[in-house]
Amino acid sequence: MDAKGNGEMAAAATGERAIPVRAIAGPTNPMVTPLLTDLYQFTMFDLYFRKNPFGGEYTVFAGLEECIKFIANFKLTEDEISFIRDSLPSSCEDGFFDYLRGIDCSDVEVYAISEGSVVFPKVPLLRVEGPIAVVQLLETPFLTLINYASLVATNAARHRFVAGKSKMLLEFGLRRAQGPDGGIGASKYCYMGGFDATSNVAAGRLFGIPLRGTHSHAFVSSFMSPDEIVEKSLQSSDGSHTCEDFVSLVQTWLNKIQWSPSLRGIFGETNQSELAAFTSYALAFPSNFLALVDTYDVVRSGIPNFCAVALALNDLGYKAVGIRLDSGDLAYLSCEVRKFFCTVAKDFGVPGFEKTGITASNDLNEETLDALNKQGHEVDAYGIGTNLVTCFAQPALGCVFKLVEINNQPRIKLSEDVSKVSIPCKKRSYRLYGREGYPLVDIMTGENEPSPKVGERILCRHPFNESKRAYVVPQQVEELMKCYWPGKPTVELPALKDIRDRCIKQLEKMRPDHMRRLNPTPYKVSVSAKLYDFIHFLWLNEAPVGELQ
Repeated sequence: MDAKGNGEMAAAATGERAIPVRAIAGPTNPMVTPLLTDLYQFTMFDLYFRKNPFGGEYTVFAGLEECIKFIANFKLTEDEISFIRDSLPSSCEDGFFDYLRGIDCSDVEVYAISEGSVVFPKVPLLRVEGPIAVVQLLETPFLTLINYASLVATNAARHRFVAGKSKMLLEFGLRRAQGPDGGIGASKYCYMGGFDATSNVAAGRLFGIPLRGTHSHAFVSSFMSPDEIVEKSLQSSDGSHTCEDFVSLVQTWLNKIQWSPSLRGIFGETNQSELAAFTSYALAFPSNFLALVDTYDVVRSGIPNFCAVALALNDLGYKAVGIRLDSGDLAYLSCEVRKFFCTVAKDFGVPGFEKTGITASNDLNEETLDALNKQGHEVDAYGIGTNLVTCFAQPALGCVFKLVEINNQPRIKLSEDVSKVSIPCKKRSYRLYGREGYPLVDIMTGENEPSPKVGERILCRHPFNESKRAYVVPQQVEELMKCYWPGKPTVELPALKDIRDRCIKQLEKMRPDHMRRLNPTPYKVSVSAKLYDFIHFLWLNEAPVGELQ
C-alpha cells in the first residue's frame, strides 16, 4: 500500500480540484474511536466483499460518510493511550506510546465509490493509502461501519423492489433491532435503501428522516367506553367552527353505517372500548388519524368504528390517513376493507373515501410481500421491522480489508478457495454501459492503464477463470472511485436525501434480470487483459512449488 499523501496528487487522480470544505463532525456513534480496533493490529488496502447477500446479485454501498467522519476526527486521547499501555506487555517501549500521541490521518488518502451506489463483489468499495501503521488501525472501524450499513441498505432495497415503486414503505424496526445503535443505523440505512419513513423518533431527529407511526394495541385496550372521554370538542380544519360533542357525532355516523342497506348484516354491535380509543386519538390528531383495527375484530368492529370516526372528521374538513392491519390474512382482509371503503364512499357520497390508505404490518419480509403480490391485495403501505433491521435472512455481509500494495510492490493473498484470492496492486474501476443504458460489466484495470473509451472494443476477463472472457464496446463509461480524503476532503459529503435519491436511480438503471428475487442473472465483474496477466504472474511467483517424493 502506497504511503503517498498530498491533496494535489489525489485530486489529479480523479480529475478534480481539491476543494476544502467545512469541518466534518464526528461519527454518529461516540463508541467509534481509534480504540475500536482489534488488539492484534497494535502488535502487527482495498475494502471489498466477496459475495452479494440474500442470494441476490447486487449490493448497496453504505457507511462511507461515517468512515470519513471517523478519520477526520482520528486522534487518541491520553486516557485511551493509558488503556493501551495497560493492555500491552510491559516490554513495550515508551517511544511507541509517544508515537500514538502524534498519530492522525493527515497522511492517509481514501478513494471510494459514491455512497448509495449499486456495487458488486471483488470491486473495491474503498482504497485506503497511507503509512501501514496508521492504515491498519482503520481496518476494523471501517469494516464495522460499512458491513452492517451496506447489508441493511441492500435488504431495504430488496424489499422496495418486491413491494414496487407505488407502495409506501415504513421502517418499524427499533424495538426489534440489536440495541439502540443497531436501531439508529437501521433507520438511516433503510431510508437510504428506499424506505419512505421511520417510526424511530431519534433517527428522524438525527438524520431528517420523515416520521410515521400509529397507536398500539395497548392504547386501544386501555379504554373502556366513550364515556371516559372528557374533552369532546374539536375545531374544524379551517377554524371556522367547533363541534362541541365530537363523540356524539361519531356515534351518529356509526348508527348510519350500521343501518346502511349495503352494509346491513356485515356487523352488529362494535367494540365500544375500541371506538373510544379511535375517537380519543382522532381528537388529539385529527389531521393524522391512522387506526390499528385488528385489536378485536377487523370486519365486525375495527373497520366500522374507523369509518364512523373518519366520517365525523370529514364533516369537520379533515381527511383520515387510513388503517393498519397487524394480523390475519392480509390479502383477504385488505380486499374486504377496500370493499367496505368503496361502499361507504358510494352510500354516503364521500368522494375519495374509497382510496383511504391501508397499511399492513406483522413480521413482513420479502417472501410475504411476494406472496401478497401473487394473491392480489389492496395494501397501500407496509410497516416492516424485525426481518428488515435484523437482516434475518443473512446476518452479515462479509466485507474484507486486504493489503494490495506496499512501497510500490503489489501484494496478493492466496488461498485454496479461489474466491478468497485477492486482486493485487493499485487499481482503477469502471462501469461499462450498453446500448439500452443498462450496466453491462464492471472492469478493474491497473492504475497506469488507459481508461476504457466509449465506442472502443475492450477485452473483459474473469479475474481467475481463463475461459470466461468477452469483448465489450461500451456506450458509456463511468469511473467509480473518487478521492474523499487526502488530508482535506475534495468531495463534499452529500445529504442523506441525496444519497437515497442516488441509490434509487442506480437501482432503476439495473437490468431487471439482475434484480429479480429468485435466480437472478449474475452481474459480470472483470479485469483488463493486462491486469489478468499480472494477477496470474504474481500468483505463480508467490505460490510455493510442490515436490513429489
